[in-house]
Formats: sequence, structure tokens, C-alpha cells
Amino acid sequence: MNRADLQTLANVRLVEAQLLLGATPPQPDGAYYLAGYAIECALKAAIAKLNNQHDWPEKAFVADCHTHDILKLVRLAGLEAARVADSAANPLLSQNWVIVKDWSEHSRYERHSYVKARKMLDAVADHTNGVLSWIKGRW
Repeated sequence: MNRADLQTLANVRLVEAQLLLGATPPQPDGAYYLAGYAIECALKAAIAKLNNQHDWPEKAFVADCHTHDILKLVRLAGLEAARVADSAANPLLSQNWVIVKDWSEHSRYERHSYVKARKMLDAVADHTNGVLSWIKGRW
């Protein structure tokens, strides 16, 4: 899987989340999970951008990248300082990061209310202050 694949997958997972939440009846469990997965894929695309195809990456770095932890992926992508600074300058972005950072792969085994899924999807998809838009500016 390469950077372009991960970028495409991030966009696809967002659309799937939106469709699930808009379904009749809404499917908030899957919508919540897929919205978070879109962020994971986007961050992994940002990490892929760092990889020079002619350099051999350190084994520990590669192993660390095989995670679902959002904040760890932010650090691995070299985006932590920008996330902190941009969040401090933009309270809406900061609020969206607060929502998104708690997502984990374990959420696929949990139940999520419509309200919780809606908040997650809004935090991810907002075109101006959303986490996905913020990552896209750096991937």
C-alpha cells in the first residue's frame, strides 16, 4: 500500500461513514468506527510522505507505524508541533482533535450513540476546522 492508496482509502472511509450515519435507520456504530479509520489512513499517508523511496527506514520506526493510536501516528508523521500550535490558534480545530484523539480500533467492538457518531463525523469531516482537512494539508 502506498501514499496514494492511503489517501484514497481515507476519503472512501469518510464517505462510508457518512452513508452509514445517513442510512435509514442510521448505523452509528459503523459510522463512528469508519470516521476514525479515515483519520488513521490519512495519518499513515502523511507518514508515507516522509519516506524517501531510496532510504531504508529504521526497523523500530516501521514497527511503530503499525499502530492504530491516533496521537502516536501524529507524532510519527512529524505533525505534533503543528497540531499543538494550530489547535491553540483555532479553538474549533482543538475541540475536533479532542473528539478524534480518543478513537481506537477497539471502537469496532463498542456501541456508539447517534450523537457520539455525529460528533465524530463532524470533527473529522468539517471542511474548515475538521481533522481530516487539517491532515490533508500535510499529507
